[in-house]
Amino acid sequence: MATTTPVGGPVETPTDTSARPRPLAGIRHGIESLRAALDRPLSSYYLLLGASALLLTIGLLMVLSASSVYSLKTYDDSYAVVKRQLLWVVLGVPCAFIASRLSQGWVRGLAWPAYLVSLTLLLLTAFFGDERNGNQNWLAVGPIAIQPSEIAKLGLILWAANVYARKERRLGSVHHVMIPVVPGMLLATGLVVVGHDLGTALVLFAILLGMLWVVGAPARLFVVCLSIVGAVAVFLAAMDTERLSRITNFVDPFKDYQNTGWQPAHGLYALSTGGWLGQGIGASNQKWGSLPEAHTDFIFAVLGEELGLVGTLLVIGLFFTIAFAALRVASHTEEPFVRYMTFGIVVWLVGQMVINVGMVLAVLPVIGIPLPLVSYGGSGLLPSLVALGLVIGFARREPEAARALAARRRNRSAGLSAGPRTDR
Repeated sequence: MATTTPVGGPVETPTDTSARPRPLAGIRHGIESLRAALDRPLSSYYLLLGASALLLTIGLLMVLSASSVYSLKTYDDSYAVVKRQLLWVVLGVPCAFIASRLSQGWVRGLAWPAYLVSLTLLLLTAFFGDERNGNQNWLAVGPIAIQPSEIAKLGLILWAANVYARKERRLGSVHHVMIPVVPGMLLATGLVVVGHDLGTALVLFAILLGMLWVVGAPARLFVVCLSIVGAVAVFLAAMDTERLSRITNFVDPFKDYQNTGWQPAHGLYALSTGGWLGQGIGASNQKWGSLPEAHTDFIFAVLGEELGLVGTLLVIGLFFTIAFAALRVASHTEEPFVRYMTFGIVVWLVGQMVINVGMVLAVLPVIGIPLPLVSYGGSGLLPSLVALGLVIGFARREPEAARALAARRRNRSAGLSAGPRTDR
């Protein structure tokens, strides 16, 4: 039988649209894979561990670079400061490991001693401390000088979390929300203010607000606290001419370039020089004396100059990774103490990071706040590592994570007991 060809030529068969590449399919698959990875039992644990380790490593590299010129001028050794920082890391990592293994009962048992020790150290510092850079926030203990206010951050969070956990069923009452946490933390903050350390006082106040928020305090309590602290801050700023000029000139550091604007202006110079990928580790120009506190409060500026925008975004992203993983732990737990403790630590570390970055970007006044895990200083590094160790321990003890770790240990033990197989 003859076939007929339609008028106008042969008819093209429609192509199979399912065979065409779909641009969104890869993105959708990537999102689903990421979601599946985050749903694994140990995801929070590994995120906390990995982000903390990476931040600590970046911090050591940046302290090595940012402090080299200062170390050479001051100690005639380019590695003097980073050697000290490495010593603090060697001390801090085992402390973090021990903290991750402590039971909740042990940790809570330290709450009141930690609070009383913090208050005692703050009291001694307020009246007998050493003054540096206009702040009386150092206490000499033999040959070692410490900042008790850094230690107090962890102690106050531990104490407040323990108190609120004990009062869990009574937190519907404003009285139980306030007493004793609000006056207790305001007392500690007041002792810090006596030493003129408004930066640390701001961090402590942020921690207090965070703790009040997580326990569900009424809005009027926030209004009262903010009003009181705002009035006190304005009064204290007005009493100090240099501090007032820092606050009024921070938006435009070039307005008072030779005085209070010098540090933020050179911080901006460093960031702008870095570009996308930076000048390379060790290639900063600002650390040669133009930028004060290059290895402490303004290390983020040197980081931006040497590692560029990519490096700064990486560091900020690591902090938010820690926050994300920690808040997952807080939301999954049924233990009030774990929830409050974890949330307080997140407010502390992320809040301090935001303030430090804001100072360097000249969107906040320069108030002397270091970048956690990155800036030089043992007084800030040790409590931060212990705090992260506690949160990592909470993540390990999540029900699903604990079962996954137990199964892994059983499998490992079974593999070891089987021994090498010999075929004859």
